[in-house]
Amino acid sequence: MSELTKAAVSESNPRIDQMEEVDKFTQQELDERKLIYPGMNSPQVLNIFRELRTQLLQHQKKKNFVCMVSSVSHGGGGSYVTQNLASVFALDKAKTSLVLDANLYSPYAQNLIFGEAEIGITDYLSDPAIGIKDIVYATGVPRLRAIPLGSNSEGAAEYFESEKMLSFIDEVKHRYSDRYIFIDAPPVASSSEARILAGIVDMVVIVVPHARVTSDQVQIAIDIVGEDKLAGLIYNN
Repeated sequence: MSELTKAAVSESNPRIDQMEEVDKFTQQELDERKLIYPGMNSPQVLNIFRELRTQLLQHQKKKNFVCMVSSVSHGGGGSYVTQNLASVFALDKAKTSLVLDANLYSPYAQNLIFGEAEIGITDYLSDPAIGIKDIVYATGVPRLRAIPLGSNSEGAAEYFESEKMLSFIDEVKHRYSDRYIFIDAPPVASSSEARILAGIVDMVVIVVPHARVTSDQVQIAIDIVGEDKLAGLIYNN
């Protein structure tokens, strides 16, 4: 197991520079959403996420990947880390990133999207009439896309365990070689959905909220994920 850091913290294969953007968040909107950006008032936070990007790329030998982010406990900062890992990858103009919201108990992808996102991953998995392009939304961050949880979250464990979910993960990963996917998941120790997702991603990052969990709780989360899938721990305060 490696430890990342102890610092607190259309779909037809177009070129990156041709990706359509709806609009960009202002600096105030980025600050309100706790999103990192060049020129922010806390450059040390930006640099931490840049270092995390470097370490994740090294972990996967610079290949694109699907990474699940899960906090040890509810409210531990998993969504914050997810959206900013995706944001820091999108800062690289040679890369794109995608946030998939699978956090049934505290969905967060709407934070990244202008307007209301009517359908998401659970709708896609339960309705054969819905295509992938229907659930991928532009965000206020260039080169960052988001897929919200959707309205049909009852039975999500069965959806996430389905062959359609496996095909979906394979599709979004391999359609673009420059795309990096981050899944915002519930705490792995208390969610069957997160345990299922941990089995189908390339790697898992566990967020450890400062002074809010015990070492035993952290070890339980590590044991559930398995050291072969664990990219590391991120300590968040």
